[in-house]
Amino acid sequence: MKAEDIRAKSVDELNDQLLQLKKEQFNLRFQRASGQLENTARVGAVRRDIARIKTILGERTRAAGAAK
Repeated sequence: MKAEDIRAKSVDELNDQLLQLKKEQFNLRFQRASGQLENTARVGAVRRDIARIKTILGERTRAAGAAK
């Protein structure tokens, strides 16, 4: 997922997507621990997507705070 795609979404959509990614990350951790994980690169991709979403949510929060 690209940052420009994330910036096009609303805060509610980003929070929903963040929740979905955290659930996926949890499931991937279990798969890795039990030896069932086949696509190991997906773990890193999910972590990066979570970081991107958190970064953009933080930017929006700071921008809203500065506008007050």
